Amino acid sequence: MPFHAKLLSAVVCAFIVAGCGAKANEEAAAAASTAGSTSQPGTTTQQPGDDAPPAESTGGFDGKRAFAHVAKQVGFGPRPSGSAAIGRLQEFIQSELTGYGCKVDADTFTADTPVGRLPMKNVVAKIPGDKPGIIMLATHYDTKLLPNFVGADDAGSSTGVMLELARQLCGKKGNYSVWITFFDGEEAVKEWSDTDSRYGSRQMAAKMAMSGDLAKVKALLLADIVGTRPPRFKREADSTKWLVDLVWGVAKKLGYADVFLDESLEVSDDHNPFLKRKVPAVDVVDLENYPGGNLYYWHTPEDTLDKVSAKSLAITGHVFLESVKQLQSK
Repeated sequence: MPFHAKLLSAVVCAFIVAGCGAKANEEAAAAASTAGSTSQPGTTTQQPGDDAPPAESTGGFDGKRAFAHVAKQVGFGPRPSGSAAIGRLQEFIQSELTGYGCKVDADTFTADTPVGRLPMKNVVAKIPGDKPGIIMLATHYDTKLLPNFVGADDAGSSTGVMLELARQLCGKKGNYSVWITFFDGEEAVKEWSDTDSRYGSRQMAAKMAMSGDLAKVKALLLADIVGTRPPRFKREADSTKWLVDLVWGVAKKLGYADVFLDESLEVSDDHNPFLKRKVPAVDVVDLENYPGGNLYYWHTPEDTLDKVSAKSLAITGHVFLESVKQLQSK
């Protein structure tokens, strides 16, 4: 997940305990089984106060469905780029998107990494609009290459949100096209750097620049680590100010001022390759990974399904839906 330069020294490796990842896999598999298909989502492992509010109160976004998507992902086990598990997840994502009536494009490519060339795939649901212009929503779906790391919050939560957003938006034509993008290869295979990280977003930004589509992007809204309890989204320092103001303004109008905070945080993430090419972008991410913070489990085997709140997913999805409506009216 994103690498925060100022917080790296505070990553608590002591939480990587042998064997807990296997237990997490068992719990996740049971949760995914309980959840079943997304037509009958479950809320396994939710704590008191974590239940999603009714969808009618969050613009139609169903936090329980989003949580069921997280359970499904975790049930696949660790999902690093190039693994058999991520291949199964790719099939699931594409199947869900197709089932919602989305037009799905997949870009399969290979990336040179510190462990050799790896196959990767970006998946994009494309919803047509009436006028030229693209609103991009994005997440990454790979998990970091670590022992027993199932990435419920780090990759699973934002991917669950994007799948539910696709269910809400596919088939609803607006002024501008909406591209809901699932990036592979966000995580560093070994050590975070400009060449070992963000493989999928770098690939897509370059490809869109060559095709001319990049110039059509009006805004990129990235979600990453959004299932925390309680979520604390700070204004990402490198994100485009007017777009941050729009998203945070929407959140305040919806009553989420205690979640979308007027504090700043610097995070390197999948929005960076687009920012470098002058695309307006915002990163909605919770990365309070200092000891005692609410993300103490970041990049450890403790990032299991019990760390994800359906309520947090619902808040994030609600804000994204309303932000898209505002962007569509511009």
